[in-house]
Amino acid sequence: MGIVKIDDDLHEEARRASTVMCRSINAQAEFWMKVGMLAEANPTLSFNEIVKMQFAAAHVGLADLTVA
Repeated sequence: MGIVKIDDDLHEEARRASTVMCRSINAQAEFWMKVGMLAEANPTLSFNEIVKMQFAAAHVGLADLTVA
């Protein structure tokens, strides 16, 4: 674990997003970093495809999450 220096404006955006997403600021930043890393490694995938892939890797039943 370490300290990451980020721009004050980006920190404020992470704070705002964390409130909406019910995450801590650190969890929001970690989520953005993970999704960004996966997007760079898989440039043909959309955000939704990346999230779906992560749900599958965590063995989350996507059928249970689908809105009818």
